[in-house]
Amino acid sequence: MPLVIRMARAGTKKRPFYHIVVADSRSPRDGRFIERLGYFNPLLPKEKTDRLKWDIEKAKAWIAKGAQPSDRVMRFLDAAGVMKRTKRNNPEKAMPRKERKAQEEAAKAAAAAAPKPSAAPAAPAT
Repeated sequence: MPLVIRMARAGTKKRPFYHIVVADSRSPRDGRFIERLGYFNPLLPKEKTDRLKWDIEKAKAWIAKGAQPSDRVMRFLDAAGVMKRTKRNNPEKAMPRKERKAQEEAAKAAAAAAPKPSAAPAAPAT
């Protein structure tokens, strides 16, 4: 039974509120779960302590049992200093076209201005 630590949505329309739960990965997002670890309220400002409340010790215990955290829960664990989150790939295509073209032109100008190394053949040592 593959376990995941993920968020289950609660709250009303356009007022999200999430429960952090341990669930079977095959169960629906808002469906059956094994244990509730805490909650996350994204509508509150980031400096409020009530924005995220959860039991980190229980999360560590579930991870030790083999539960895999979701991307968002991994961010919470990284902020708490429990696990290290690796950076994700953000491709160049995500940049606006104007910025991409300006960056390409700057790279071409830097390549043209850089001195080319001389290709003198090395004499064999005798």
